[in-house]
Amino acid sequence: MWHSLRVRLLLATILVVLIAIGVTAFVATRRTEGEFQRYVEKRSPLDDRRMGYILARFYEEHSNWEGVQDEIESLAHISGQQVVLADAGGQIIADSAGRLAGTSVEPRWPRPAVIVSQSGVPVGTAYLDPLKQPLDPAASFIKAVNRSVLFGALAAGLAAVIVTLFISGRILRPVEHLTAAAEQMSQGDLSVRVPVEAHDELGQLAIAFNSMAGSIAEQEQLRRNMVGDVAHELRTPLTNLRGYLEAVRDGLVPADNALVDSLYEETMLLTRLVADLHELAQAEAGQLNLVRAPAALPEVVEQTVQILRPQADAKGVALSVDLAPDLPEVDIDRERIGQVLRNLMNNALAHTPSGGEIGISAERHGDFVSIAVRDTGEGISPDDLPHVFDRFYRADRSRARQTGGYGLGLAIVRQLVLAHGGTIVVESEPGKGSTFTFTAPVAAM
Repeated sequence: MWHSLRVRLLLATILVVLIAIGVTAFVATRRTEGEFQRYVEKRSPLDDRRMGYILARFYEEHSNWEGVQDEIESLAHISGQQVVLADAGGQIIADSAGRLAGTSVEPRWPRPAVIVSQSGVPVGTAYLDPLKQPLDPAASFIKAVNRSVLFGALAAGLAAVIVTLFISGRILRPVEHLTAAAEQMSQGDLSVRVPVEAHDELGQLAIAFNSMAGSIAEQEQLRRNMVGDVAHELRTPLTNLRGYLEAVRDGLVPADNALVDSLYEETMLLTRLVADLHELAQAEAGQLNLVRAPAALPEVVEQTVQILRPQADAKGVALSVDLAPDLPEVDIDRERIGQVLRNLMNNALAHTPSGGEIGISAERHGDFVSIAVRDTGEGISPDDLPHVFDRFYRADRSRARQTGGYGLGLAIVRQLVLAHGGTIVVESEPGKGSTFTFTAPVAAM
């Protein structure tokens, strides 16, 4: 329970609210007490002096306290308190309540509010509410303020708890969805997705999670496809080998040179497939050994074109080279970049009909040289375009090796380009050909 983010958020909010209320109550109480005390100190002496002035003037006009009862009752009405007047001997001569006249002042009474004097001689003493327990007005006021602050604090704390529970629910609900989805993924369910309920940071997290889940599902599907494709590509030559060998063993086919050549061709197909798979695995794992050195790109392009020109001439496809005259040297492994060019040109030859053209161009863009291989072949459909660099992917679903190979050539090309720190993209339109463009880094001067 204590490890729950909801509980910790709630406790943290309550703690902050309590601290804030405590500090506010302390400051408010001290401030209110001080201000009220100053108010009382300023107000009370003024009221006492007024009462003393009225009583002193009455005594001066009458020379005694006869008839003072009416004045005492007026003063009690004005002050809202019981007023008691005693003579100099402590004998009570007037009481606004009409109960204490004729009795004596008791020692337990509070200090007198006013002492009336004539020519410096005390002639009377006035008391306010002498029978009531004396109360400190400041203390009473502060207690009332404290009670109000306490009730306000309880109300504020309750409101803070309710708001925190509501907000924490809104905040943590996406997190709970993500947690549940992650647990489902850990159990092998790659189809799980989380709802995107907002466009804030948690919403972005949900979008990123869904993207990651989609990528993992796609990679898992590619892995399964690769296993099936490898099994398929191995099955055909192995079946051929087994069939021929069983026929020879059973005496159905003579073991002549033609048979040996056929078996050798099937063996070479297996050898090339295994070699391509090994090279692709090394490249994807970053373990491909590159012998990089500054090289003149025109020499690499010309060498590749000369190797493939006989095939192009035999098919009736024209080859053209258009390289910028001021190309700098590039930092590459000549053999690997030559392999990239050969794979791209072989792919173009396979999909360009007689009378078509394959062109190679290159120009500098900043710290990279961009090399493009363009053909006027059949092009690639929009559905196939995103997958042309996937392993074993071929737009030709018939899997005929004459038109599609094993589907590893472009996957190897991408990994070789990435290993050099470059990029590769493809642009194509059905019926108008394709253009593969990759980059190679400029050699340091």
